[in-house]
Amino acid sequence: MDLSYPIGRFVWDRDKPALRHEEREHLIEQIAAAPTRLREAVSGLTPEQLDTPYRPEGWTVRQVAHHVPDSHINAYVRFKWSLTETDPAIKVYEESEWAKLEDATAAPVEISLELLEALHRRWIVLLRSLEDRDFARTLRHPESGSMNLDHLLAMYAWHGRHHVAHITSLSDRMGWTR
Repeated sequence: MDLSYPIGRFVWDRDKPALRHEEREHLIEQIAAAPTRLREAVSGLTPEQLDTPYRPEGWTVRQVAHHVPDSHINAYVRFKWSLTETDPAIKVYEESEWAKLEDATAAPVEISLELLEALHRRWIVLLRSLEDRDFARTLRHPESGSMNLDHLLAMYAWHGRHHVAHITSLSDRMGWTR
């Protein structure tokens, strides 16, 4: 198993036609489920377990739990920009540097679990309000180039599953009870 990508790397074919409505609904359901899945993944872990890296040289479980809402806040804002501006250029953030800050290395994970739950409730309202044509709206990422909201939707559905798998695969390897 690739410890960095336990569910595989995110793959997106830029030439892919628009997602079908049913595909979008499935991805929205994955995003809606992410807070519960993350909460279940860290439930019952001791402070020592939370401070265990999911792989050598990797973030700790605690850092992963704080990273997910950091990333998804950015995703939510990117959706809003794309829906309210024409092909906006977005700002990237240094996630590895964010993960070194005190709120990611020492804060209780419950803070980020609550933040993620509230954020996703709001994000899901937004996503479910969109028309199929809205997902064709675009943004420009300084490193990745132009992408539409179908691409972003698929990427963040993957992202939540990806990081939950970091935690659950570590728990399985270590024999931690979940």
